[in-house]
Amino acid sequence: MESSQQAGLLAPLQELLAMGGPAMAVLLSLSVIGLAAALYTFILMVVAAPRPTRPIEQAVVQWCHGEGVQARRQLEAQRNPLAGLLSFAMACRQQGKSAGMLREELARRAQRLVAPFESPLKLIEVIAALAPLLGLLGTVMGMMTAFSTMAGSEGQANPSELSGGIYEALSTTAAGLIIAIPFAALAAWLEFRLRRTQQHINDYLVRIFQSPDTLRARDSGDSREGFADSASESPARDSAQNHAMA
Repeated sequence: MESSQQAGLLAPLQELLAMGGPAMAVLLSLSVIGLAAALYTFILMVVAAPRPTRPIEQAVVQWCHGEGVQARRQLEAQRNPLAGLLSFAMACRQQGKSAGMLREELARRAQRLVAPFESPLKLIEVIAALAPLLGLLGTVMGMMTAFSTMAGSEGQANPSELSGGIYEALSTTAAGLIIAIPFAALAAWLEFRLRRTQQHINDYLVRIFQSPDTLRARDSGDSREGFADSASESPARDSAQNHAMA
């Protein structure tokens, strides 16, 4: 019973392989690899994608309003990988480091956030580009076989046999297009998502390092410390002047 069910499930696959030959086998292998890469990408997007969520936007707004402690506290409570990058940038900004000093480090950390998506995206793009070419190759090989059979036949070739060979040859082109179209659309969508994520990362980092309220708060804090130091030094200076006059 089980063997008959397995034979029934494998029958369409065997028909496709018999119809398209080696090119069809390669196309089916590419489709399986592409589906695995797409599934891996979707799981990765759910688990470890740097997403510009509302809490992250609120934390950046708090930072721009001078609430650095609250902003970092809200980022540290997030499991989003983007929150870790922004928290690191805020900590460096509170230490007085400029964007020029941290440009390479921030670029390296931002690249690490999107690097896991680049390999499956490239694989999907390659499959979308190769599938039509492999289908065309299978068609050419099938046509060559059909015309070779017609040339080797004695007398007039049977039109049914010729049309059947052409049908089998064109099936690889159809299979290649069926595989290429959804993978090309998926690759374009993933590339759009990556570009949009990179734009959000750049926007957040620019807002963190060019926030006027944060700079004003830091400068006012430095000035208050300067005034406190000068106030503490003035009694000692006055007493020294009094001793000198005496």
